[in-house]
Amino acid sequence: MSNHYFDPRLKIFALNSNRPLAEKIATAVGVELGKCTVKQFSDGEIQVNIEESIRGAHVYIIQSTSSPVNDNLMELLIMIDALKRASAKTINVVMPYYGYARQDRKARAREPITAKLVANMIEKAGANRMVTLDLHAAQIQGFFDIPVDHLMGAPLIANYFIDQGIKGDDVVVVSPDHGGVTRARKLAEFLKAPIAIIDKRRPRANVAEVMNIIGDVKGKTCVIIDDMIDTAGTITLAANALKEAGAISVYASCTHPVLSGPALQRISDSAIKRLVVTDSINLPEERKIDKLDEISVCDLIAEAIKRIHENKPVSPLFENKVDL
Repeated sequence: MSNHYFDPRLKIFALNSNRPLAEKIATAVGVELGKCTVKQFSDGEIQVNIEESIRGAHVYIIQSTSSPVNDNLMELLIMIDALKRASAKTINVVMPYYGYARQDRKARAREPITAKLVANMIEKAGANRMVTLDLHAAQIQGFFDIPVDHLMGAPLIANYFIDQGIKGDDVVVVSPDHGGVTRARKLAEFLKAPIAIIDKRRPRANVAEVMNIIGDVKGKTCVIIDDMIDTAGTITLAANALKEAGAISVYASCTHPVLSGPALQRISDSAIKRLVVTDSINLPEERKIDKLDEISVCDLIAEAIKRIHENKPVSPLFENKVDL
């Protein structure tokens, strides 16, 4: 395919959360990033200025709501408002990482459902479509009354392990909790491997306690898969528990490397051999530890954008080895 996309009405804009990924997506689609500036007043107010005409255009905004979460979310809402007032034909939010997704239900009395609040704000601002990747809970799609294209990182992660020869009966795909079993099963299908589940109880937020392992991991290579790794408490405890249960080696993988606080140190000190992540959240070079391998979601998202723009199905992207 040539580097230039045929339809001038397709425009891609990047805000500040993950500009390197946005540039790669634009290159893969075959368009230049749209011209806009995002500045802050001295009191922290965000000012967005779109520096080209987008009247009648189908606009895709690339913005993860990773740290600083609230600044990135406000940038997105203000950008949507600017596009709506500048007569964009459609406003498509491409959010590789959807922040606040962990607050998707009332786990205790008097708690907010912030994932729903964020969905309401994005919709109210004027978005026509949401494209996202590995939501913390798939049912968050139902918080929107606009189309949601929910892409999956598992096929890309599967390709990484297949290329490394990590597949078949000697491998066990491990879900670090009961909630991630569907994700683990999908990866296990690609790797033609069985699954195991770690039964864990969490006494309070960001503190995990591993209880026991459901499944046989003795003498096996284990691949843990999760949607995100935040403080890495869960994943490192899981890796160490698998080692103690007789696993030969333990790999960990996730789509969203939040990696806050003590995460990098914990991973370095743990039984994890390699940590495989995607670039849905921008990781500066100084945070890329030796154990970390990064794979890009740029081709996956670029292909999704082209398919949406051309009214083609997005479902083939859920398989691995798709021709991106």
